[in-house]
Amino acid sequence: MGFETIKKNFGFGFMRLPMTGEDVDIPQTKAMVDAFLKSGFNYFDTAHGYLGGKSELALRECLTSRYPRESYVLTNKLSGNYFNTQEDIRPLFQQQLEACGVEYFDFYLMHAQNQQRFQQYKQTRAYETALELKAEGKIRHLGISFHDKAQVLDQILTEYPQIEVVQIQFNYVDFEDPKVESRKCYEVCRKHGKPVIVMEPVKGGSLVNLPDAAQRILDQLDGGSNASYAIRFAAGFEGMMMVLSGMSTLEQLEDNVGFMKNFQPLNSQEREAIEKVCAVFRNQGLVPCTNCRYCTEVCPQAIAIPDLFACLNGRRQGQEANLHTISGGMPSDCVRCGQCEEICPQQLNIRELLTVVAAELHQ
Repeated sequence: MGFETIKKNFGFGFMRLPMTGEDVDIPQTKAMVDAFLKSGFNYFDTAHGYLGGKSELALRECLTSRYPRESYVLTNKLSGNYFNTQEDIRPLFQQQLEACGVEYFDFYLMHAQNQQRFQQYKQTRAYETALELKAEGKIRHLGISFHDKAQVLDQILTEYPQIEVVQIQFNYVDFEDPKVESRKCYEVCRKHGKPVIVMEPVKGGSLVNLPDAAQRILDQLDGGSNASYAIRFAAGFEGMMMVLSGMSTLEQLEDNVGFMKNFQPLNSQEREAIEKVCAVFRNQGLVPCTNCRYCTEVCPQAIAIPDLFACLNGRRQGQEANLHTISGGMPSDCVRCGQCEEICPQQLNIRELLTVVAAELHQ
């Protein structure tokens, strides 16, 4: 299984599943998996830390225990906060296989690589261990997921030409963003001849729940969903092996597979519209948080950082924002340990932003 068995260029990310309280909504997730496969798609993506460890288990219950292994393509990742030494990697990998209920992964990615984390992976010989697992048939293809500048990506792909695929954050707002460098990272992948997997094509939902001014722009088009313009933008570039979507409802899934079944890239009118949407985002000064919630997993004060940033963004868009509706610690609880910033894929200056939240929302 692997490149040759991927049916279409649209994948189901198991990061933002439907939830009932703290637990995954298993019946709805099963219905989503069934609809996804029935529509002719077969690529699934997870990681050990997604949903506090519940993603892999949900995948086993909803997919791998119910369908033959050859009917789907499965990607998992080696996350840096779950190992400290080379000796930790194989037991963690075996735990992931068991949690997912499979004997091998089609793709296994070195997770969330940046300049600092790449050094950790080199020092613990994580790449070499993954290549050994590949030689043993437990990994079909080795890749990376990446959050840093294009220069760092070029360094990694130069040092490890064995990397077969690269997952990058890529959407129309981040395309020319100097902090994310989506376009430049994409160009590095093309330079090295690596197929691209797109994550965050709708930027954590930001390109679905648009500011009013941006929504008015897309409303003038031919009636496609906001998600359709974002996902089709990402999928329209050469070399895009897969575009992932972290879908949370059956309705979202049905919308996405509907326009990706017979994929059409954006036309000139649609491209012009999203350029105008980008201008709206630039002018509003919104915090580019994608609600991945990695920060909340490491925060010793249990501060609901993404929810606070959502409140701040809402206020900047003229909406009501009330900190007291948020469950979790407040900005003033921050002890400035910096763990959130070390793990943030967006490389946000979270500690400083929390002081901005407190000031603008009058904690």
